[in-house]
Amino acid sequence: MRNISTYISTLSLILVGVLFYLHFSSPKKESAAAVKHTAETKGDFRIAYFDIDSLQTNYEYFKDMTSQIKTKETAMTSQLSALQLSYQKRLKELQDKGPGMNQSEGEAAEREYAQMQQKYQQRQAALDQELKKHQMEVMTDVRNKIEEFLKEYNKEKGYAFILSYEPGFMLYYKDSVYDITNDVISGLNGNYKNLKK
Repeated sequence: MRNISTYISTLSLILVGVLFYLHFSSPKKESAAAVKHTAETKGDFRIAYFDIDSLQTNYEYFKDMTSQIKTKETAMTSQLSALQLSYQKRLKELQDKGPGMNQSEGEAAEREYAQMQQKYQQRQAALDQELKKHQMEVMTDVRNKIEEFLKEYNKEKGYAFILSYEPGFMLYYKDSVYDITNDVISGLNGNYKNLKK
């Protein structure tokens, strides 16, 4: 689930880049109305952030979905192990018969073994794809829930940008005054609790 962190961090980086581009590439000559608008809004421009690691640790829906994915992954592993055991049993039977087989029976056994390998690989690929699709759906759903919450949250707060922060991200300084992590976690958990009722 670190992919959601990477995705949100990348999105945040892009937004900051757009912000810097818009700030530094503005035309040299500004109309009187634009100067007045800039002067009025300059003091109101605020950016907030939330800690993505804390969110992942404390957001109940995220933890439930992570647990669900792990359960699905365990079921997939069990299914593949059972399939592998049945193939190994059949292979042992073929090997035991090996010395008494004629050439056509030996070739048929080799074809059967090749088909078993192919079926196993196909099943493994199908299960992997299913799991990845589910993970992507969960990440999209989590991202949408965060975005929906922040849209409502920001109606009252009036931030220009709300970024996600994670250690190692190219953010060299953060003022804890603008840390809204606890608000985000509390709000998201409240929304999730209401959905579960």
